[in-house]
Amino acid sequence: IKKQQQDVLGFLEANKIEFEEKDIAANEENRKWMRENVPEDSRPASGNPLPPRLFNDSRYLGDYEAFFEARENNAVYAFLGLTAPPGSKVGVYISHSKP
Repeated sequence: IKKQQQDVLGFLEANKIEFEEKDIAANEENRKWMRENVPEDSRPASGNPLPPRLFNDSRYLGDYEAFFEARENNAVYAFLGLTAPPGSKVGVYISHSKP
């Protein structure tokens, strides 16, 4: 999980995309928010959704696998819901867990 989180954060930082990290390990409110905002069809069959999960404001974008696939297909800006050119600062939220 930590490697995936670092991969997403590294991409956003390298491309100067503003984001807010939401630590779900230390903050019950963030954990509850993530659980409530991950759509039913994107949740695991059992247990809770694991980070990293990406959101644009409260709109769920996907998990790490979806982010990775979009990045591999050079479609990450569309995945993130960004219409601004690369390098622009746009708010993107990432829920994650710190060890």
